[in-house]
Amino acid sequence: MSSLQYFDYEGFGERSKRDLNYSQAVRIDNRIEISGQGGWDRITEEYPKDLGDEVDQAFDNIEHALKQAGGTGLDQVYKLRVYITESMETSFEPLIRNLKGRAGFKNHGPLLTVVQVKGLYSVMRIEIEAEAFLG
Repeated sequence: MSSLQYFDYEGFGERSKRDLNYSQAVRIDNRIEISGQGGWDRITEEYPKDLGDEVDQAFDNIEHALKQAGGTGLDQVYKLRVYITESMETSFEPLIRNLKGRAGFKNHGPLLTVVQVKGLYSVMRIEIEAEAFLG
């Protein structure tokens, strides 16, 4: 797989590559796949106390990882897989707010799968994987 281009952003991404040997994004021809992004601050690796803020940051991290890999933004995202530890009722408001309110999703609605899980890495309550088409 050496012909694939892998990307790791500053802070959390570089540490994850160094310590755990995984990347934040991979470019495959005209597609970019993004590793599961949580709501961590990319530099301090701290998590917001508020679930809504954590969801917002997870979407920010998706967009950042996508741009680091050569994408333009959420307008290229065609598929999301969301893993949540909180109840669907608690998680849906901030999730839908991001899907409806972010400029990158104004002209399309990506495919979406949402799965409630027992636990995620560290104190994460949400993790989102994304796939983008570059055209």
